Amino acid sequence: MSNQPILIVEDEHIVAEDIKQTLISLGYRVVGIAASAEEALEKVAKDKPQLALMDIKIKGKIDGIETASLLYQNYGVPVVYLTAHADDETLSRAVKTSPYGYILKPFDEVELKVCLQLAFHKICREADGSLTEDQISIKHSPDSSAA
Repeated sequence: MSNQPILIVEDEHIVAEDIKQTLISLGYRVVGIAASAEEALEKVAKDKPQLALMDIKIKGKIDGIETASLLYQNYGVPVVYLTAHADDETLSRAVKTSPYGYILKPFDEVELKVCLQLAFHKICREADGSLTEDQISIKHSPDSSAA
């Protein structure tokens, strides 16, 4: 099992629950769901996820892109965007936060799986050897390997 802790930042409850169930089925541990920047910052401080799966349009005055910057600057938590927004302005702003991935809704489970595996591999490599790849336990299944 992967069991890496992930925070979901999504303001639509039904969508957030669907993402949560998908992550659990992929072997990840969902530490919480936040609907706003304020909730996300509180949950990151309390639950210490390794990654945030972030929508761009969330509740409150602060959007997902600004929230991603705050999570990384204050807690070192990287972000994978999971959003329906891919216009040039949004992409330009999002790129400045150095996301570990960008997935468009509606998402494909295989695409999400691959993106998260790559993100956690990057997290492992950036940990300067303090965590081994075995501890990160990236799963290599036959259906996800390239021929």
